[in-house]
Amino acid sequence: MTRILISGAGIGGLALAQALRQGGLDVAVYEREPSPRSRNQGYRLHVDPNGNAGLRACLPTAVLDRVRDTGGVNGDLVASFTHELRQVHAQEFPGVPDSELTNVDRDAFRQGLLTGLEEVVFFGRPVTGYEITPAGRVSIGFDEGDLLVGADGVGSAVRRRLLPGVAPRDLGIRCVYGRMPLPGAPLPPDFERGFCWVADRKGFGAGFAPMRFRDGRPGYLMIALVAAADRFDRRQHDSAELWRTVADATADWHPEIQKIIAYADSTSFFPIAIRASDRVDAWPTGPVTLLGDAVHTMPPAGGVGANTALQDAATLAGELLAGKPLLEAVAAYEKVMLPRGFDTVEQSVRMIAQMTAP
Repeated sequence: MTRILISGAGIGGLALAQALRQGGLDVAVYEREPSPRSRNQGYRLHVDPNGNAGLRACLPTAVLDRVRDTGGVNGDLVASFTHELRQVHAQEFPGVPDSELTNVDRDAFRQGLLTGLEEVVFFGRPVTGYEITPAGRVSIGFDEGDLLVGADGVGSAVRRRLLPGVAPRDLGIRCVYGRMPLPGAPLPPDFERGFCWVADRKGFGAGFAPMRFRDGRPGYLMIALVAAADRFDRRQHDSAELWRTVADATADWHPEIQKIIAYADSTSFFPIAIRASDRVDAWPTGPVTLLGDAVHTMPPAGGVGANTALQDAATLAGELLAGKPLLEAVAAYEKVMLPRGFDTVEQSVRMIAQMTAP
């Protein structure tokens, strides 16, 4: 039986593992983090039609049902505003059926994707490199397989070995994430309906999006303040200090936004650096490939990163389960994944530049 090793138990890696196990392949997933909840990576994720199609292609019915049941109540609006809450642009998405997701909580989503994989996902087991054996298989030191998939994110050890010198670049933009428990401060009506972007003339922008769970658990409003790196004190990592930074940056914004920040959970704030990958040429096909942020890291603008990783997982699984020789399947996947992924990166970079312009 073909054995597939996956480095990284993120969204793309777990979706791929679900699809391959359902297709009868032998799969093992190794993750460097000690547990699924060991570090903050964000809160609310947007799921678009590509992401929904990827989930349908990869997940068994019971897992897909759990992901949907623990997802967010569908929104129907994406809008932008001045810091005085004057609407600049709005796009409505009426009538999205409950069978489709528009948003998920990252932790709940990951728990759903882990359903049924308890025996094949190993936390606290980092893949730090690999070697190709004389028989053409892949050894990661403590396991060996026919194919290694690097789904290990921005700092991918698999990418460093496969593509030496290739790494995402820092865009010089920082994001501070936090959240306000719901119910909290009264929300402007449009903030109840979906993702709302607010920007001022000083170069600060902030995204606000409600996470209301379908299963009734307590929800929250995601807050994401974005600006050039030099607008932040890079020494600040304490949650309370970051919360005060957000409050200071929005001190002259509309009173309703100031109230949201005041009601926010000051322990929930954390920073991330915004990075993006430059386009790379196709490499010689072999028993090692890449997926998601490990190959095409992109800014969070437009919420396309997770959706592209789900597309990758569905494409790779489809090729591997189509009965082709292994390397032919990998080559077919890479031929689709590389241009699609980097086209999306470039669109996302343009969008984050527009969003952070004064």
